Amino acid sequence: MFAGHDGIHSDVWQQEINLERGKRYLISAESGTGKSSMCSYIYGYRQDYSGTIAFDEKDIRSLSIGQWCDVRQRHIAYLPQDMRLFGELTAMENIELKNRLTGFKSREEIIKLFETLGIADKVDSLASKLSIGQQQRVAIIRTLCQPCDFILLDEPVSHLDVENNRIVANLITQEATRQGAGIIATSVGNHLKMNVDKVFNL
Repeated sequence: MFAGHDGIHSDVWQQEINLERGKRYLISAESGTGKSSMCSYIYGYRQDYSGTIAFDEKDIRSLSIGQWCDVRQRHIAYLPQDMRLFGELTAMENIELKNRLTGFKSREEIIKLFETLGIADKVDSLASKLSIGQQQRVAIIRTLCQPCDFILLDEPVSHLDVENNRIVANLITQEATRQGAGIIATSVGNHLKMNVDKVFNL
């Protein structure tokens, strides 16, 4: 649940919005209208907003560092637009950094995700040597390596073609369904190809 805040210039955000676990939401807007800022606010990276963002009716500004660590490890799986991979590490090493914290996926399950996304031959490649589309798929795998109540995705398929978009959408919706999690995906035009419960146009 969150109200309007600075940086998102739309009447949509000047009202109370409830985002529910198990529902799928698409936030569609032109570049520069605040989608990434909104994701950073929800994830606690930034607090330069007005209004209130609350998890289960608790203002997130009141969360301690320990509580934020728990939120990020167990409740919100986040894919940032810039992906934030470590270029000097391999694709698998980037994923293992997170999976060691959560213990959520077996190595076999991770390899299967590489195969499904068509990048099985990139497991041991340095992230810096991958194409942007390949990096995006690695980052998506990393995002799915945790328990969560919401999967928060900032332009998750911006560098993918129609077929890879479909594959990614299927993987994400399957994982969300398995966990009973909600999906919040932003888009500047290339929408994640999933059925949605509500679209917000900024």
